[in-house]
Amino acid sequence: VQLQAFGGGLVQAGGFLRLSCVVPGRTMAAYVMGWFRQALNKEREFVATISRAGTVRDYADFVKGRATISRDNAKNTVNLQMNSLKPEDTALYYCAAGQGVTGQTVTDINWYDVWGRGTQVTVSS
Repeated sequence: VQLQAFGGGLVQAGGFLRLSCVVPGRTMAAYVMGWFRQALNKEREFVATISRAGTVRDYADFVKGRATISRDNAKNTVNLQMNSLKPEDTALYYCAAGQGVTGQTVTDINWYDVWGRGTQVTVSS
């Protein structure tokens, strides 16, 4: 089952976007969720992660203070609010899921075993 990420688009520097990801047909509360991104000709990198109940969050240094990850387990949805966007935030953004334990967050891309197709974020200067 693939995750469904959406909400990307073209935005000017300094603007904001809210990305969302739906986990269809699964009990999302069992999963640690993460957001990753991949810019052109670069490796995929960690952006943010949230624990199963949403009580613990972790962010990459380059988005700290500009991004908020949240989840609604009743709606099987995880969100990534990104503010003060910069041209270097331009990338394809992916959500990912992995079965974890209470309070766990994971920044390791190789740990996640369920991925979405990605949604493109383009930030113009």
